[in-house]
Amino acid sequence: MNKVIVICGPTASGKTALAVELAKVYNGEVISADSMQIYTDMDVASAKPTTEEQQGIPHHLVGFLDPSESFSVADYVKLCGECVNDIQNRGKTAIICGGTGLYISSFVDNLEFDDSEQDFAFREEMRKFAAEHGNTALLEKLREVDPKTAETLHENNVGRIIRALEVYHTTGHTISQAKTMSRQTPSPYKFIMITLDFEYRETLHNRINRRVDEMLKHGLLDDARKCFEQPSRPTASQAIGCKELYPYFRGERTLEDCIDELKLRTRQYAKRQLTWFRRDERNLRLIIGENDEFSDVLKKAVELINGSNTV
Repeated sequence: MNKVIVICGPTASGKTALAVELAKVYNGEVISADSMQIYTDMDVASAKPTTEEQQGIPHHLVGFLDPSESFSVADYVKLCGECVNDIQNRGKTAIICGGTGLYISSFVDNLEFDDSEQDFAFREEMRKFAAEHGNTALLEKLREVDPKTAETLHENNVGRIIRALEVYHTTGHTISQAKTMSRQTPSPYKFIMITLDFEYRETLHNRINRRVDEMLKHGLLDDARKCFEQPSRPTASQAIGCKELYPYFRGERTLEDCIDELKLRTRQYAKRQLTWFRRDERNLRLIIGENDEFSDVLKKAVELINGSNTV
């Protein structure tokens, strides 16, 4: 059996809890698709599932990398494939769960990456450009050569912008063209892809606001301060949930103002996540109603999985 279940969607939508329950139903194990949960700390900031939340279900690609180390989409595709093979070879179901759309789509599409397309000096040049001229100027630089990719990226996603510029710089073609060329071999797996979505936007916003309040109770400030005090961890330090609190640590804004900003940025991030997943027609949308209980969501998911044609 080579079926792989994918549970994706915006932050605070309940992906982790659903994946755990589905693992019980389908004898599965969970593989994280979250670009921040890979790190060894930042447990609260990345909403890493606790031991209690995992409920004895094995979770893979969580908390294995030091925040100072680099990690690429190519690295994720390779490790995720190894995890899926291991899980399936033991007769169990692999359940990929997360909100990092690029990780998920790259694995599902079986993208092949050419590691020779790297220019570290160029990367540093672009980082200096962003520091001097701003993230917006960097994104505009990408828009000039690859408007299609630029349209999918937020200006704060400096790493992805630089990578897209690097691909064009080293190969002469855009990253979107590179992706098309790398899809020559179809994936060996059959995917059942489910996106958690909401009947009313306010339902998700309320969940996000409650999630932030809970994270603060459980040590978010400590996680953010660690990132603030260790600028050598560029990727981790820019995580939503950390950088919004830096003005408080610098004495520039009140904690209340920074929390409001964090909630706003998280809601905006959730909107971008939904936009990403909605445009992939292979995703089966699971609509969560205002009054839906978790049992209702689980039932809908099981019905979608049992009645789906894999992609």
